[in-house]
Amino acid sequence: MIEIERLTKRYGATTAVDQLTFTVRPGAVTGFLGPNGAGKSTTLRMILGLDTPTGGTVTVDGTPFTDRPRGLRHVGALLDAGDVHGGRSARAHLSALARSNRIPLGRVDEVLAEVGLGKAAGRRVGGYSLGMKQRLGIAGALLGDPPVLLFDEPLNGLDPEGVLWVRGLFRRLAAEGRTVFVSSHMMAEMEHTADHLVVIGRGRLIADQSPAEFSACNAVSSVAVRTPQLTALLAVLRAEGAEVPEADGRSAVVTGLPAERIGELALRHGVVLHELATRTSSLESAFLSLTADSVEYLAGEAR
Repeated sequence: MIEIERLTKRYGATTAVDQLTFTVRPGAVTGFLGPNGAGKSTTLRMILGLDTPTGGTVTVDGTPFTDRPRGLRHVGALLDAGDVHGGRSARAHLSALARSNRIPLGRVDEVLAEVGLGKAAGRRVGGYSLGMKQRLGIAGALLGDPPVLLFDEPLNGLDPEGVLWVRGLFRRLAAEGRTVFVSSHMMAEMEHTADHLVVIGRGRLIADQSPAEFSACNAVSSVAVRTPQLTALLAVLRAEGAEVPEADGRSAVVTGLPAERIGELALRHGVVLHELATRTSSLESAFLSLTADSVEYLAGEAR
């Protein structure tokens, strides 16, 4: 379990993490989401003791991680897949980690096989693709067979087969009762992977709930209508308080009224409907809408 209480990190006048409080529980995959620059990586670094908090506390199973000797036996982490000496082989890299944490060397070949790098174990890491480096980073996180695992953007560079494999791995680790905390800026992927979501923006907590709860609270339902009498229908719907964010010739998207009510109004006013369908925005759309004010850099913005 990871417990974070009023965690804060400032760099001069910039507050990267602002009074964060949440708990990551075992037995589930928890997605840690937010736009780029939201403070996710800084939070992970504070969990691991790589950055010192300006304020607040963070513990892993009740103890600060820095107080634990042989850390890989307690927490496994992938923060930066490229942060590996390119001149070493994968086996040499993991063997060094194993020795420093008093992990049996036989474990090295076990995790290399588990992540699909058994045949490439003797190759220099500098010749690895990004996807292979991600797999090596995951192997390093698994090396000590720890109860708590942290992953920062673990899907970068993976092909579709690799993405499916990682999803299955995370679910298996959670099913074994481990704490699995996965940082990402891609809600679409977490929709298929996470059991719980922690969403932050500009260093502050925005949501702490299950994907279903997040969707119910933030997804927007709309109704697609198509009719040869669109102008007449929209006048009726607007009089009932509906909004029409999209309209084009014979079709429109309507919000503020359910499909049943729109059908009743159309019948009452003699409007023929060719289409009447409820549409619910995706979890990704809900995420983008919720975090829109927290995006640090917007494409096309004035410089």
